[in-house]
Amino acid sequence: MNIYSIKTALADALCVKEDSTIIQELFTRFVTPYELLDANELELTCIKGVGPAKARQIVSTLKLARALNTPREAPYVIRKPEDIFQLMRFTIGHLMHEEFWILPLNTKNHVICKERISVGTLNSAIVHPREVYRSLIQRAAASYIAVHSHPSGDCTASHEDIQLTKRLAEAGELLGIELLDHVIVSTDSYCSLKERGLM
Repeated sequence: MNIYSIKTALADALCVKEDSTIIQELFTRFVTPYELLDANELELTCIKGVGPAKARQIVSTLKLARALNTPREAPYVIRKPEDIFQLMRFTIGHLMHEEFWILPLNTKNHVICKERISVGTLNSAIVHPREVYRSLIQRAAASYIAVHSHPSGDCTASHEDIQLTKRLAEAGELLGIELLDHVIVSTDSYCSLKERGLM
């Protein structure tokens, strides 16, 4: 079963169109069909419009898909900041407001999922370390990468970006979940705080 057949099965089970907001959000949050197949009810109820009953429907449909021996796609591996840019540039780079996302990674630097943590305004997004680490703990992440957009197209890190990165890194040291990088993206460019020596 490929990505299209999973999308069709979910749309049929939920009685919605394949381009519905819920279906789009599912395939935005989970990088590969394999990651989506492992989604649990708690993760699904974080999506707007998905309550406990609908989450159970989705999980049941995904279990059926998994039972049909869905071939696993190669995981997305992060090796350098450009990999992060290519993964996220068309997800958030074009937005007219800031969004803050995380990419939880396993021990081999495979992306577990893409998760939006905060939606902000034209020039800011409020991010609390507790929200970031709650999600990382739930996903058993070994490390992670923070990503956010600059609607202006100028990916230069602000003082606030640097301070947030330091707070997140300090919290990660206490919890044993390392922040590997914080990347600011637009559609055409990016800035890695790690590369710039800002973390």
